[in-house]
Amino acid sequence: MIEIFSALGERLEHFCEEPSSQEAMRRAIEENGWFSSHDILLAVDAIREEMLNREKLEQWAKAYRKAEPRRVAIIMAGNIPLVGFYDLLCVLMAGHTALVKPSSKDRVLTDYIISLLREIEPEIPILPYSDNEPIDMAIATGGDQAAQHFRTRYANLPTIIRGSRHSLAVLDGNESEEEIEALATDIFSHNGLGCRNISLVLVPRGYDLKITPPTERNAMMEGNYRQNRALKSMLGIPFKDLGGYIAVESNNFSENISQINYHTYDSISEVEQWIAANDRRIQCIVSNAIAHPRRVAFGRAQYPTLWDVADGVDVMNFLTQQ
Repeated sequence: MIEIFSALGERLEHFCEEPSSQEAMRRAIEENGWFSSHDILLAVDAIREEMLNREKLEQWAKAYRKAEPRRVAIIMAGNIPLVGFYDLLCVLMAGHTALVKPSSKDRVLTDYIISLLREIEPEIPILPYSDNEPIDMAIATGGDQAAQHFRTRYANLPTIIRGSRHSLAVLDGNESEEEIEALATDIFSHNGLGCRNISLVLVPRGYDLKITPPTERNAMMEGNYRQNRALKSMLGIPFKDLGGYIAVESNNFSENISQINYHTYDSISEVEQWIAANDRRIQCIVSNAIAHPRRVAFGRAQYPTLWDVADGVDVMNFLTQQ
């Protein structure tokens, strides 16, 4: 499997340089109006760089043993391009058969990656998921309502069920201009739809938060921004208009994709207490100011590594210990 996935990484070095991948990108954007060429290229680059490097795969795989082959259902989300790839990688690396159900929002890109894997190894154990097929384990990702449905549906199986998570940044005022520019990528990429998108920024008292949204915006995002701005104005809720985004003073995660929340703190210990109280809701933290097991560097929120444990659950450990 290391050979297969490292070969996939080599194929993806040329993504969007040849007709088949160009067509996959075109169709993916056509079928999901939230996707853009920039975000698809970002997702592919992150996968290629962090998950398909041979040396990284070898080092990562050493920590796990192969398990007795099982049939593992993977019910994928579709909020950002190829968000279900890591689960597919883990299932196959663990020696199981993957029964894949892509999200309708991300079917084109998922099918494209699977087709590349089949070109590299025609016998690779990937099958389409069917409600009528027997399965031994399940990994399912969606919103909180979907997560509750999955818990009921797969109640008698070993499962990983993922619901909503959020990410934040903690600034201390010593960040460079380059780091603040990189933070903008962490916030605005994928239209803020990913669980690793930063939706809350904690800043020291007196700090003037200046974040510049991209000038080119998705038409649906533009509509969301205008509606959100108008609603806040009607309700008399104070906000800063960043141009394409609004910023609201709040110590909670933003639930609106065109809104970034910010909150001031007086001490790092105050921040650490808040994080401890909300840790189960946090996917990752962008910061130089604090230590945390899911802390990432500025500009790297959308580059999860093989060692990043989404929702605090080690997928490979789950797949190899059953």
